[in-house]
Amino acid sequence: MVAVFKFQQLYRCLVRRTESRFNAVILKRLFMSKSNKAPLSLSRLICYMKGKEDKIAVLVGTVKDDTRVYEVPALKFTETARARIENAGGECMTFDQLALKAPLRQSTVLLRGPKNAREAVKHFGKASGVPHSHTKPYVRSKGRKFEKARGRRKSRGFKV
Repeated sequence: MVAVFKFQQLYRCLVRRTESRFNAVILKRLFMSKSNKAPLSLSRLICYMKGKEDKIAVLVGTVKDDTRVYEVPALKFTETARARIENAGGECMTFDQLALKAPLRQSTVLLRGPKNAREAVKHFGKASGVPHSHTKPYVRSKGRKFEKARGRRKSRGFKV
């Protein structure tokens, strides 16, 4: 938490002293809530960075583990992700190191994790019993008697 506060102070200063939109975006993302700073897996990171190997991937959030790698500034790395990135010749940076290396976004790619991939988001939308709704219901149990009757199965009257 202290580190994030330091990064916020640093990027506030950078936003004030430079006209860089990149620094403003990073500052805004540093202040976001945890659910808006979704984690990104290394495999997804690699997909996004195809053909941009010479650039620095920037993520305001956590980088989760996978088998391949990069040079990445992020708020947090899982230990295995950090180990794999460094073993493959990549580099794990903090935002203060990024500010020294690329203060005005020189050769960087700003990424963010999929924030709507949370389990809770599956329950949002039209009510789960409404026609054409693909919303996941909040159910006590997953047994035979729970939300498996009319409208759910052809054998029970109709299937929506």
